Amino acid sequence: MKSNKLLVICGPTATGKTKLGVFLAKKFNGELVSADSRQVYTGMDIGTGKDRPKGRKIWGYDLASPTEEFSVSAYVKAAKEEINDIWRKNKLPIIVGGTGFYIKALIDGLETIEIPRNEKLRKRLLGKDVGELQIILKKEDGLRFEKMNSSDRKNPRRLVRAIEIATYAGKKAGEKMEKLDFSDLLMVGLKVDKENLEKKINKRVSLRLKQGFEKEVKDLLNAGVSFDDQSMQAMGYRQYEDFVEKKISKEEFINNWVKAEGDYAKRQMVWFKKEKRITWFEILGQNYPENVIELVERWLRS
Repeated sequence: MKSNKLLVICGPTATGKTKLGVFLAKKFNGELVSADSRQVYTGMDIGTGKDRPKGRKIWGYDLASPTEEFSVSAYVKAAKEEINDIWRKNKLPIIVGGTGFYIKALIDGLETIEIPRNEKLRKRLLGKDVGELQIILKKEDGLRFEKMNSSDRKNPRRLVRAIEIATYAGKKAGEKMEKLDFSDLLMVGLKVDKENLEKKINKRVSLRLKQGFEKEVKDLLNAGVSFDDQSMQAMGYRQYEDFVEKKISKEEFINNWVKAEGDYAKRQMVWFKKEKRITWFEILGQNYPENVIELVERWLRS
């Protein structure tokens, strides 16, 4: 195998990316690297759907405490070290995940700068409601506000962070996070029609509830994790807060979670469709995954 080849398996949630990755890793002497912004937190296994196949480690899980802030630059720095180690072992790194921002930053670098927390600013913003935070952000950086999705616009933590970035005095343009130094890239995208994706999401949420999702959340809260923490903005956990506070019923919580997963899948497809290097495969199509295997074999031989 030619050195420094990189395989990426991406696409929306519930399309079987990890399952395919495990199969390809066994067949082509590979190791898996997760690219999922929700799976980086310890103790958040059920709600984020961490697969732990027997006898095979997936790197990228459990990188941070759920009470910590975790950035894309922290992910890229850690992922690069792991991938370089996989290459040193003459194995194939297989990036598996649906967080397009993580994947983009890793393979292309990112026009960004690490903007630190501004504790003085956060104290001034403490206690302000969503409407007040929106007004402040619009004043400081109206374009940044317009680029936020509807969920983020209603999220006080994300609004505060956006204001923090918008008002950072030391911002510099054009600084680039260094990308991963690979020699050859293959990007495989998995997709499924809307009706079947909805069925898969419903099934996945039901399974996670049966596996003990509610106990997992209670254990996190008992350990000092707060719903205000970045980690708890992940789907399922975020919707569960309203149920804990008795604002909604159990049925409403489940429906809200399912809807959030579906909305997230739509946003993922919007992101990935912009990436022209992806070769797409319909997971319910004829000769899947045989066509993927054939593509990877040809690529490895080239």
